[in-house]
Amino acid sequence: MWPPTQLTYSTADRIARITLDRPDRGNGLTSTLIAELAAAVERADLDPDVHVIVLSGNGKGFCGGYDLVESAEGQGSLGPSDAVEGSPLDPAVMAANHDPSRTWDPMVDYAMMSRNVKAFMTLFHAATPVICSVHGFCVAGGTDLALCSDLLVIADDARIGYPPARVWGSPTTSMWTHRLGPQRAKRLLFTGDSLSGTEALEWGLAIEAPPADRLVERTDALAERITRMPLNQLAMMKLLVNTQVQEQGLHATQVLGTVFDGITRHTPEGYAFQQRAAEAGFRQAVRERDDPFGDAGGLGGG
Repeated sequence: MWPPTQLTYSTADRIARITLDRPDRGNGLTSTLIAELAAAVERADLDPDVHVIVLSGNGKGFCGGYDLVESAEGQGSLGPSDAVEGSPLDPAVMAANHDPSRTWDPMVDYAMMSRNVKAFMTLFHAATPVICSVHGFCVAGGTDLALCSDLLVIADDARIGYPPARVWGSPTTSMWTHRLGPQRAKRLLFTGDSLSGTEALEWGLAIEAPPADRLVERTDALAERITRMPLNQLAMMKLLVNTQVQEQGLHATQVLGTVFDGITRHTPEGYAFQQRAAEAGFRQAVRERDDPFGDAGGLGGG
């Protein structure tokens, strides 16, 4: 997975910069991009000259979630094309597992999606602090990246949320309650609504919400300030906070959220959504899903 093909990686002045680089697809998550992200985080975390990681996205927005156009229109296949034949990552295996006329094996879904969760959680488990810089949109699976990071700096006019809570999705990393508390997490997940950057700051989800034209400046200012700290102090402070989060049951909740994500694709509503995507196209299916909420046409497939 190195050198990367779907993200860019650079280091300078004690900062490692990881930039999602699929702008023509809204930086949609693929198996390749997820694997490259994990490899880039590990590379930065092992570099003694790196004191902070800045994660961002190229193009109009940070990340529109999983790239589900092909998978939803293609009967539920989410895996890499080079997966071992017959494995849970084999697109043919997953497509067959999504056939409503056949018995569904939830552990096939879990085997695939849990590996994505492990990759996203490299942002959380890395000893090096991670700042996620969000512009434009950060929805669906894209929020896994933002919420597994340590600090979120988001443009005031950006949008962040989990629209797949409406159908065909459950947040696998289960970070919403940790970041917002139970009531506000329920407010978003009961509706699939998104927050503006300004609202994300007001709700305590973001650390700062500057105007879009100052996002890079403000992110870099925070990163530069963190670089002044010794590496060992940064590692200890991050581990101190993360240990408390883990002791509150994060891993068990992630297992449940990941299993639920598989279930959402095998409910009557999930099958209907996928069938509609196969017939009319994924974007049309999302538009119809979101229209009753007044945000039709927005991103956030999965």
